[in-house]
Amino acid sequence: MKQTTLGMALLASTVLAGMATAETTISIESWRNDDLVLWQDKIIPAFEAANPGIKVKFTPSAPAEYNAVLNSKLDAGSAGDLITCRPFDASLALYEGGKLADLSDLPAMGSFSAVAKSAWQTDDAKATFCVPMASVIHGFIYNKDAFAALNLTVPETEDEFFAVLDAIKADGTYIPMAMGTNDQWEAATMGYNNIGPNYWKGEEGRLALIAGTQKLTDEDWIAPYRTLAKWGQYLGDGFEAQTYPDSQNLFTLGRAAIYPAGSWEISGFNSLVDFEMGAFKPPVKAKGDKCFISDHTDIAIGLNAASPNAEAARTFLNWVGTSEFASLYANALPGFFSLSNHDVKMEDPLAQEFVSWRGECESTIRSTYQILSRGTPNLENETWGASVAAIKGTETPEAAGARLQAGLASWYAPQQ
Repeated sequence: MKQTTLGMALLASTVLAGMATAETTISIESWRNDDLVLWQDKIIPAFEAANPGIKVKFTPSAPAEYNAVLNSKLDAGSAGDLITCRPFDASLALYEGGKLADLSDLPAMGSFSAVAKSAWQTDDAKATFCVPMASVIHGFIYNKDAFAALNLTVPETEDEFFAVLDAIKADGTYIPMAMGTNDQWEAATMGYNNIGPNYWKGEEGRLALIAGTQKLTDEDWIAPYRTLAKWGQYLGDGFEAQTYPDSQNLFTLGRAAIYPAGSWEISGFNSLVDFEMGAFKPPVKAKGDKCFISDHTDIAIGLNAASPNAEAARTFLNWVGTSEFASLYANALPGFFSLSNHDVKMEDPLAQEFVSWRGECESTIRSTYQILSRGTPNLENETWGASVAAIKGTETPEAAGARLQAGLASWYAPQQ
């Protein structure tokens, strides 16, 4: 009996020891290969310290290849447990194809507003399939040294904005604004969808376009092209052939005074510039006008519906909804702002400037990203071309609006 009891005790202790050392390893798919060190050095160690039975691997792909690589892995059953989610239709297609799990019942979802979750929900908002991580805010980054040297003040209205550009151009020391049209997307992203929300009143106009009660030929949607048409004279010689990296270099080398921007530039610019930077929000038409900013839902994380480690993965997803994660992510990647309801204190002064606009202006997202770019012609891509044409002066704003409206109406019923 003693031997039997001893044997059972030894067996029990062996099982318990095995249970104590058993670990579940989960992996994360992502297109953000530039923040690999952040995940390895800060985010993953913080999670593993609080959850000793779970190990995490971050396995990113090249951004341009991510969608194709991820789809191939999902089809082959070799994708990671957690899937980093792009906003709106790309992730919605994965959910509708059974590749992403419904996370509506996840406790972490209580940390996010309806607007924050909207980029990763079904059209009827009945299912949410990714936990929001961060948004990016649009505006203008400027060289404070250049402004001081030319005795310029930060513009608040459009008239002040163009007066500043005229003064910089007249002085000749700096290119007034660093932006090219070669890559096209920046003309729409940092041009049209940067200044546009002040014209179409943010969510009011965007949702009206989806509902079909506003059209792309309406003044609120054409007017931003008229403003962009004035930009060309301030972008420097050869802007037509200037690439996105060219524009970044012109600004960070101190050759341009203003950079039409997204807050995602902050981390990279901080390590490259030798001058102090500031930021200002898209100018309003007149003093006292209500302001609107593009506070664009950018990145989230979901659960592979076929994950063999769903329980551990859901533990991680719940942690993404905590204030600890929000603070870690937002401060390690200044310019990527938490979408959670937690009060996250930003350490970077330029990031603080961008995020402070949330308290002054109403937030919206890029006008073409939800629903309106599902058909052919694709409204997002069409807006690229129209924004470039406006800046170059090769198409009138009215003609651009009519062309885009006809394209949207050709496949989108509410606009017919």
